[in-house]
Amino acid sequence: MKKLFTLIIICYSFQLAQAQNMLPRFIRKMYFDKDSTRKSSFVVLPVLTSAPETGIEFGGTGLLSFYSDTARNSNTRVSNIYGYASATTKGQSHFSINSSYWAPQNNYHYSASVSFINFPFNFYGIGNNTSKANADLVDEKRFKINFNAEKLITKNLYAGLVLGGFNYNYSDNTPTGIFNTDTQIQDRTGGASVFIGPSLIFDSRNNNTYTTKGVIITSYCNVMHGILANNSYSGAFFNIEYSQFFLLARKLVLGLDVQEQSLIGGSSPFYLLPAMGNDEMMRGYYNGRYRDRNFIAGQTELRYRVLERIAIVGFLGTGEVSHTNFSINTLKPNYGGGLRYFFDTEKGLSIRADYGFGQKPASEPRESGFYVALGEAF
Repeated sequence: MKKLFTLIIICYSFQLAQAQNMLPRFIRKMYFDKDSTRKSSFVVLPVLTSAPETGIEFGGTGLLSFYSDTARNSNTRVSNIYGYASATTKGQSHFSINSSYWAPQNNYHYSASVSFINFPFNFYGIGNNTSKANADLVDEKRFKINFNAEKLITKNLYAGLVLGGFNYNYSDNTPTGIFNTDTQIQDRTGGASVFIGPSLIFDSRNNNTYTTKGVIITSYCNVMHGILANNSYSGAFFNIEYSQFFLLARKLVLGLDVQEQSLIGGSSPFYLLPAMGNDEMMRGYYNGRYRDRNFIAGQTELRYRVLERIAIVGFLGTGEVSHTNFSINTLKPNYGGGLRYFFDTEKGLSIRADYGFGQKPASEPRESGFYVALGEAF
């Protein structure tokens, strides 16, 4: 049974002048400096993780934030480049780089990502009622690249295009495990595909990093076709997400978030099935513990800015996966809370630490998870 111990080292301190003066200049600049000049900023977090199946994982994550238009009276949103890299003592690795670029006056928005993962994960089966006892450790090698481009076509409304490709490979050394024996699993060795499709976004947020009011609705449909040995596959992946924010008081914000995902087509490659649980939606569930052709979830989060650099949050949500139709009777709960440290108050950029709880399945411990990330969950 997988048992994961995670230690993530974070420089997290109050702004006491004497303590800050003891730190190197580059540390003070990343975590404590106040800057209202719209200059770029950079922050890094070292990461240290230990698990029996990986040994010691070490690496780091970094975020570079900047404006494409530095005029003080500009309403251009913050652009960023986010990177993550790690390696383990057992030869596994994880690398990803993501970027989001807002052109001056927000007339265009571009985003791109490249990722490579050579890492094991626990597979529990397919459906909304998998068992922890069926956990099966699967080796994954995954490469993916995608690019999005949207143009402002009228007030707050963007239309664009999504394109990219991937190559996934899987293996399991346990012949009697659920990954090798479950007849529901399609394309268990993986596959390669390219995809392209339209995107439509409505965005009236007052800020794209720390939103206090406004709405964002994001939708896209990736039409996929297999390549290489997977050239017989065709299908599509649809996603729509709605988020709205309300400023209840000067320091108090309420956020609402609803998302639906569906795999479209006659085939159901297991690695394309929507999976429930991550650091943004349904916090508290292991990513992929539940997966199927359709996924729906909703959450609400209350955010209180205690100090300029410190905030606390509480969140509550529900969601499920389904092969065909959703049912209100099978929705799973999640709830929890967390802390925020704003290392760049001008741009509204934060480090967040959340602890989420999920359901308690019969004869199992309550599902839960701890998350550390850069930026808000939604």
